[in-house]
Amino acid sequence: MPVIIFIVLALSVFLGKKGKYNIILAGLLFVIWIGRSYSFSFEKPILKSDLEVVFWNAYRKNNFEKAFIEYESIPDVLVLTESNESNIASLQLKYPDFHFYKSEREIWIFSKMPIDIIKEETSNYNSTVIIFKTHGINFYAVDMVGSADVPRSWEYQFFNSISKNKEKAIILGDFNIPVESLFLNDLKKEYNFYFTSNGNGFRETWFWNIPLLSIDQIWVSKDLQIVTSEIIRTFKSDHAMIKTVVRR
Repeated sequence: MPVIIFIVLALSVFLGKKGKYNIILAGLLFVIWIGRSYSFSFEKPILKSDLEVVFWNAYRKNNFEKAFIEYESIPDVLVLTESNESNIASLQLKYPDFHFYKSEREIWIFSKMPIDIIKEETSNYNSTVIIFKTHGINFYAVDMVGSADVPRSWEYQFFNSISKNKEKAIILGDFNIPVESLFLNDLKKEYNFYFTSNGNGFRETWFWNIPLLSIDQIWVSKDLQIVTSEIIRTFKSDHAMIKTVVRR
């Protein structure tokens, strides 16, 4: 939508007096964009029993420890994609009470509780879904391929064939399609988008703090309560870090 607004305004320069209609159209589109993409909610108290979940596409330059620094805390569950090499053995020595997992496909998982890896599957075109359980929640860590030459319909058939659990479940990752996409319609029937009613600010996460597309997402099954959600802007990656707090 921001790109469309920019194009409409740019065209108004060449239309003379008729350009005023472009300016009016751009204003209407701007109002629609703000209404759809910007959220505001009052701060809610967080209980000790609530679950703090964070996802970040780390842009190949960041690892768990850099993520902890950027987040300024250690969440209950943290999933990274496109992370650079971390030494699990060293991390385990430094954080002996916590748990780490490294996949074969650049997905890294951290939890304050033990991680039970249920399944790890990769499509023929390198989209990956890891199903794991921790804190009594079923998680799906997602890294969908972003190549323009791979039809999204193929990859989301693969995704839908795996994501079967609809209870006490959280799906998070880099979807490489915006939340408005029709390919997410099945997901929207069973899950709540983390930012819809409990977020603050723009929901778009890409790129470089310019709110263009909401391709990094967290989806929460409807039997779980979303307490609050936040997008953490950073110049350490072209993707923002995203967070939600869930009450079981």
